[in-house]
This record gives sequence, structure tokens and C-alpha cells, in this order.
Amino acid sequence: MKKLLLSIALGSICAISFAQGKDLKVAIDPTYEPFTFKTADGKPTGFDVDIASALCEQIKRKCVFVEQVWDSMIPGLQAKKYDVIISSLSITEDRQKVIDFTDKYYNTPSRVVTRKDVKYTGPASIKGKKIGVLKGSTQEKYAMGELKTAGVEVIPYEAQDQVYLDIKAGRLDGTVADYVEVTGGFLSKPEGKDYELKGEELYAAKYFGVGVGIGLRKGQTALKTELNKAIADIRSNGTYKKINDKYFKFDAYGK
Repeated sequence: MKKLLLSIALGSICAISFAQGKDLKVAIDPTYEPFTFKTADGKPTGFDVDIASALCEQIKRKCVFVEQVWDSMIPGLQAKKYDVIISSLSITEDRQKVIDFTDKYYNTPSRVVTRKDVKYTGPASIKGKKIGVLKGSTQEKYAMGELKTAGVEVIPYEAQDQVYLDIKAGRLDGTVADYVEVTGGFLSKPEGKDYELKGEELYAAKYFGVGVGIGLRKGQTALKTELNKAIADIRSNGTYKKINDKYFKFDAYGK
């Protein structure tokens, strides 16, 4: 009997250890610098990646990053190709109809970007211009709702870095993108020297949601609870600030 009880106890301990050490498959789109991109040797890095790794450490899981094209992120999650999305996925009403979200872990505005010599006073002032956006993004939703109706030609792309390549090649007049991403991924680079941010910071909830959270399938309640606690923990123990300060000179958690 003692051997049986010992065997059961050891089995339970092993089961707990296995659960804690289980891989967490995390979907990322590595074309969104400085949030998710690749190092010279092809390893995923960026703010989202570091936050994901910190959260995995908190919940005693190992992050395994799965690269995914942006507009198929949510279908891939629903198909169980990975466990969560930690890749600058904004919490919007439309998305909440099909997937669940944790609390936000950052919130930055979006901006319109065009050449410096373009006088921008609002969507109507760039009528006839070609604006590239990331397909399936909140910026695409904004551009379709506000720019296209004003006569702007909105062109969706599979990846944000493709937008920048076509701006550089003269096939686009600008973009709508996350302020931090477009600053780090384009404006601060030589190819962005003739371009600048235009207009006001864009926060409208009907387009951009209420911040960026971790996407989960409906019903992943236990994992959501774990991750929400982990987000709160890294905010309070200094880990979040350390990661934040590695990439930004302001608190990306936002308002």
C-alpha cells in the first residue's frame, strides 16, 4: 500500500512538473520592428518576443515561437496551430467575437505617414494618394473607414515591411501604421528620411480597440487567468520596465 501511495504521489508530482514545463506555442509575425522581427542570424526578437518570454518564465512554460502571416493569425489560432498570439494584436470588438484576450500589455497610437512635402490636413487632403497598410490590421480598418471614403487608394499588404519596400520603390505615397513601429521600422532608417508623421495620434476605439493583448481561443480560461496574473506580476516586479526601456524611452503600457 505504501509503495502504491508513493507511486501515486510521484506520478502527481511528475504530472504537475510536466504541466508547468509544457511548451507554450506563441504565434508572431516577425515583420513588425521593433515589436517582432528577426536578428541577423534569424532568431525572433523584439518587444513582443521579450514580453512573451518573460510571461512564459512567470508561468513556468517554455515559449516556442511560430511564425505566421498576419491576416491568418486568428484562423491559425482557431485551428490550434499554436496556443496564443503575442504579436501586437489589438483588442477590438470584432476580434472579441471570435477569440478571447488577456488584459492589455501595451497601448500605442497609430499615425498617418507621407512625404514631408505633402500638406496633410486630414484624409481629404491626400485624395488620390496610394496608402499601403498591413492586411487584417486595425490600421487597415481605419484606412478603409476614413481614408478610402475620402478618395484615398488603400492597398493592403501581407507584411508591413513590404509596405516600406514599395514606399521606397515609389509605388506608394505613404502608410498608416503604429507610431512606434513606423518610427523604428521606417522613419529612423535612411529610406524614411523624406517622410514624416502626419496629423493627430489615432486612438479611436472603433478602429484601434483598447490596447494590445494576448489572443487566446475561447474557453482557454485557466491560461488566460495565468497570463493576466503574469502581466500584472511583470509590471510590478520591474521586468516590464526593463524590457520597455530596452526598446522605448516612454512607457508603452500607455493609457
